[in-house]
Amino acid sequence: MVASVWRAVRGTGTDIVVLHGWGLNANIWTPVVEPLAREGRLHRLDLPGYGDSQWPDNCELSFENLCRLTLEALPEKCHLIGWSLGGLVATQLALSHPERFHSLTTVASSPYFPAQEDSWPGIEPHILNTFAKQLSKNFKRTVERFLALQSLGSPHARDDVKQIKEWLFAKPMASVEVLDAGLDMLATVDLRQQLKNLQVPLLRIYGRLDALVPVAVAEQVTQLLPATLATQQPVIAAHCSHAPFISDAAGFIDALRPFLQQVNSEL
Repeated sequence: MVASVWRAVRGTGTDIVVLHGWGLNANIWTPVVEPLAREGRLHRLDLPGYGDSQWPDNCELSFENLCRLTLEALPEKCHLIGWSLGGLVATQLALSHPERFHSLTTVASSPYFPAQEDSWPGIEPHILNTFAKQLSKNFKRTVERFLALQSLGSPHARDDVKQIKEWLFAKPMASVEVLDAGLDMLATVDLRQQLKNLQVPLLRIYGRLDALVPVAVAEQVTQLLPATLATQQPVIAAHCSHAPFISDAAGFIDALRPFLQQVNSEL
C-alpha cells in the first residue's frame, strides 16, 4: 500500500525537511537548496501524489492519509518547513507527533485557508470552487492560473511564474484526482482550534503582498497559539507574495537561519 516517496538529500548535520505546496513538487525549493544544505542535511520531498511520488493504489485521497504517508517518509527527527499546503501538512504532523520534530516553520501558510467574511482572512471560497470545476476541463491550464495567482503582487511576478512552470513541468504532473483532493483539503481542513496544543518551536513567514494567504492572518494565528509560542514574532517579507523563498531567497534564509541555529543550540 505504501508507495515510495521521492526525495533528494544534500548536506550534513541535523535533518531539515521542506514540503512544497499544492500542484507543485520539490523543485520549487531550488533557490534555497544551497544555503539550507549548509544549515543541516536537507531533504526535499515530493509529497505523495505529486512529482515523482506516486499515490498508493487503493488508498483514499484524504488529508489524514497525506499526512500519514508523509510522516513515514521523514527522518526520525528533523526541522520541518512547509509552504502553503505543505505548511498545513507540516502543522498537522507537528501537532500529532511533536516528538518527531526539532522545530516547525510555516511559509505563506494558514491553519485554515478559506476566508470567512470579516472574521478570518484567506482565499475567497469561490476561487477554490472555480479551480476545482476547471480542473477536469484543462488541468494543466488550471494549475498555471493558480501559479499566476500565487505570484500576484510580486515585483517580478512574470519571471517568478516562468521559473515555477519550468520546475513544475520538469517532473510528472499530479493527476486530476490528486489535485482535486488537494483543493478540497485547502477548502476544508481547519487546524485553528488545535493550535493551542502546539509544542514545538515555531517560526512563521508571510509575504506582505500575498493574494492567497493575506498577511492579516498572522495576528489571528498569534492569538490562537499557546503563550510560549505567541511571543515569537512572525516574519513579514516586505516585497514578497506567496513564495518568499523565490521572490527573495536571501531574505528568506536570513530570517530562517538564526531560528534554526537557535533551536540547534538548545538541542
